[in-house]
Amino acid sequence: MILKIVKYPEPVLQQPGEPVTEFNAELRKLVADMFETMYAEQGIGLAAQQVGVAKRVTVIDLSAGKDPAQKLVLVNPEIIAREGKQYEEEGCLSFPEIREKIPRALKVRVRAQDETGKWFEIDGEELLSRCFQHEIDHLDGTLFIFRMSALKRDLTLRKIRKLQREGTW
Repeated sequence: MILKIVKYPEPVLQQPGEPVTEFNAELRKLVADMFETMYAEQGIGLAAQQVGVAKRVTVIDLSAGKDPAQKLVLVNPEIIAREGKQYEEEGCLSFPEIREKIPRALKVRVRAQDETGKWFEIDGEELLSRCFQHEIDHLDGTLFIFRMSALKRDLTLRKIRKLQREGTW
Protein backbone atom coordinates (compact mmCIF):
# COMPACT_ATOMS: atom_id res chain seq x y z
CA MET A 1 0.00 0.00 0.00
CA ILE A 2 1.32 3.41 -0.92
CA LEU A 3 1.50 5.63 2.15
CA LYS A 4 1.22 9.42 2.29
CA ILE A 5 4.59 11.14 2.52
CA VAL A 6 4.45 14.00 5.00
CA LYS A 7 6.07 17.30 4.13
CA TYR A 8 7.91 19.82 6.25
CA PRO A 9 6.87 21.36 8.69
CA GLU A 10 4.87 18.28 9.83
CA PRO A 11 5.95 17.78 13.50
CA VAL A 12 6.65 14.03 13.17
CA LEU A 13 9.58 14.87 10.86
CA GLN A 14 11.47 16.44 13.76
CA GLN A 15 10.49 13.77 16.27
CA PRO A 16 13.15 11.16 17.13
CA GLY A 17 11.93 7.66 16.34
CA GLU A 18 11.13 5.16 19.07
CA PRO A 19 13.34 2.06 19.02
CA VAL A 20 11.67 -0.99 17.49
CA THR A 21 11.27 -3.80 20.02
CA GLU A 22 8.76 -6.06 18.25
CA PHE A 23 9.79 -7.73 15.01
CA ASN A 24 6.42 -8.93 13.78
CA ALA A 25 4.01 -8.89 10.85
CA GLU A 26 3.15 -5.25 11.56
CA LEU A 27 6.81 -4.25 11.10
CA ARG A 28 7.13 -6.34 7.92
CA LYS A 29 3.98 -4.66 6.51
CA LEU A 30 5.37 -1.20 7.35
CA VAL A 31 8.65 -2.07 5.60
CA ALA A 32 6.86 -3.41 2.50
CA ASP A 33 4.61 -0.33 2.36
CA MET A 34 7.63 1.95 2.78
CA PHE A 35 9.42 0.31 -0.18
CA GLU A 36 6.27 0.59 -2.32
CA THR A 37 5.87 4.26 -1.34
CA MET A 38 9.55 5.06 -1.96
CA TYR A 39 9.45 3.46 -5.42
CA ALA A 40 6.21 5.27 -6.32
CA GLU A 41 7.92 8.57 -5.46
CA GLN A 42 11.17 7.58 -7.24
CA GLY A 43 13.22 7.87 -4.07
CA ILE A 44 16.25 5.88 -2.93
CA GLY A 45 15.65 6.15 0.82
CA LEU A 46 12.68 6.60 3.12
CA ALA A 47 12.47 6.90 6.91
CA ALA A 48 9.39 5.93 8.90
CA GLN A 49 8.91 9.54 10.05
CA GLN A 50 8.37 10.51 6.42
CA VAL A 51 5.21 8.38 6.39
CA GLY A 52 4.08 9.68 9.77
CA VAL A 53 5.45 6.84 11.93
CA ALA A 54 7.91 7.83 14.69
CA LYS A 55 9.90 4.58 14.73
CA ARG A 56 13.56 3.82 14.00
CA VAL A 57 12.99 2.15 10.62
CA THR A 58 14.36 3.10 7.23
CA VAL A 59 14.47 1.49 3.79
CA ILE A 60 17.11 2.18 1.16
CA ASP A 61 17.54 1.04 -2.44
CA LEU A 62 20.06 2.89 -4.57
CA SER A 63 18.80 1.00 -7.65
CA ALA A 64 15.32 2.56 -7.14
CA GLY A 65 13.70 -0.87 -7.49
CA LYS A 66 15.73 -2.12 -10.47
CA ASP A 67 17.91 -4.57 -8.48
CA PRO A 68 16.21 -6.46 -5.60
CA ALA A 69 19.66 -7.36 -4.18
CA GLN A 70 20.21 -3.69 -3.31
CA LYS A 71 17.17 -3.43 -1.01
CA LEU A 72 18.24 -2.55 2.53
CA VAL A 73 16.12 -2.47 5.67
CA LEU A 74 17.70 -0.78 8.69
CA VAL A 75 15.92 -1.08 12.02
CA ASN A 76 17.35 0.78 15.03
CA PRO A 77 20.42 1.86 13.01
CA GLU A 78 23.36 3.80 14.37
CA ILE A 79 26.51 5.10 12.72
CA ILE A 80 29.49 3.57 14.50
CA ALA A 81 32.33 4.96 12.33
CA ARG A 82 32.83 7.89 9.95
CA GLU A 83 35.69 8.65 7.60
CA GLY A 84 36.51 11.38 5.09
CA LYS A 85 34.31 14.15 3.74
CA GLN A 86 32.03 14.72 0.80
CA TYR A 87 29.95 17.70 -0.26
CA GLU A 88 27.23 16.63 -2.67
CA GLU A 89 23.67 17.52 -3.59
CA GLU A 90 20.82 15.92 -1.66
CA GLY A 91 17.08 15.95 -1.98
CA CYS A 92 14.33 14.67 0.28
CA LEU A 93 10.85 13.32 -0.44
CA SER A 94 9.52 15.46 2.44
CA PHE A 95 10.97 18.56 0.70
CA PRO A 96 9.87 18.12 -2.92
CA GLU A 97 11.80 20.15 -5.47
CA ILE A 98 14.42 21.24 -2.91
CA ARG A 99 17.99 20.16 -3.56
CA GLU A 100 21.13 21.45 -1.91
CA LYS A 101 24.74 20.46 -1.35
CA ILE A 102 25.22 19.01 2.13
CA PRO A 103 28.48 18.09 3.90
CA ARG A 104 28.63 14.42 4.93
CA ALA A 105 31.20 11.76 5.78
CA LEU A 106 32.56 9.97 2.70
CA LYS A 107 32.41 6.53 4.36
CA VAL A 108 30.37 5.24 7.28
CA ARG A 109 29.86 1.97 9.09
CA VAL A 110 26.32 1.35 10.33
CA ARG A 111 25.13 -1.15 12.91
CA ALA A 112 21.45 -2.06 12.59
CA GLN A 113 18.89 -4.83 12.82
CA ASP A 114 17.03 -6.43 9.96
CA GLU A 115 13.26 -7.08 9.84
CA THR A 116 13.70 -10.20 12.00
CA GLY A 117 15.74 -8.43 14.70
CA LYS A 118 19.12 -9.88 13.67
CA TRP A 119 22.00 -7.40 14.18
CA PHE A 120 24.43 -6.69 11.31
CA GLU A 121 27.01 -4.11 10.25
CA ILE A 122 27.29 -2.56 6.81
CA ASP A 123 29.72 -0.12 5.21
CA GLY A 124 28.67 2.62 2.83
CA GLU A 125 30.72 4.93 0.62
CA GLU A 126 29.79 8.01 -1.37
CA LEU A 127 26.06 7.87 -2.31
CA LEU A 128 25.26 4.96 0.03
CA SER A 129 27.12 6.70 2.86
CA ARG A 130 25.17 9.90 2.22
CA CYS A 131 21.90 7.97 2.10
CA PHE A 132 22.66 6.21 5.40
CA GLN A 133 23.45 9.55 7.06
CA HIS A 134 20.40 11.32 5.61
CA GLU A 135 17.97 8.57 6.67
CA ILE A 136 19.49 8.08 10.13
CA ASP A 137 19.24 11.87 10.60
CA HIS A 138 15.50 11.49 9.90
CA LEU A 139 15.26 8.79 12.57
CA ASP A 140 16.96 11.20 14.99
CA GLY A 141 14.51 14.00 14.09
CA THR A 142 17.18 15.98 12.18
CA LEU A 143 16.27 17.33 8.74
CA PHE A 144 18.74 17.98 5.94
CA ILE A 145 17.82 21.67 5.86
CA PHE A 146 19.50 21.96 9.27
CA ARG A 147 22.75 20.73 7.67
CA MET A 148 22.67 23.64 5.19
CA SER A 149 24.39 26.93 5.81
CA ALA A 150 22.22 29.42 7.70
CA LEU A 151 21.81 31.53 4.55
CA LYS A 152 20.74 28.59 2.34
CA ARG A 153 18.39 27.31 5.06
CA ASP A 154 16.76 30.75 5.38
CA LEU A 155 16.28 30.97 1.60
CA THR A 156 14.85 27.44 1.52
CA LEU A 157 12.41 28.13 4.36
CA ARG A 158 11.28 31.34 2.62
CA LYS A 159 10.67 29.37 -0.57
CA ILE A 160 8.60 26.81 1.35
CA ARG A 161 6.51 29.55 3.02
CA LYS A 162 5.87 31.12 -0.39
CA LEU A 163 4.77 27.76 -1.82
CA GLN A 164 2.51 27.23 1.22
CA ARG A 165 0.88 30.63 0.68
CA GLU A 166 0.29 29.71 -2.98
CA GLY A 167 -1.21 26.39 -1.91
CA THR A 168 1.33 24.30 -3.84
CA TRP A 169 3.20 22.82 -0.86
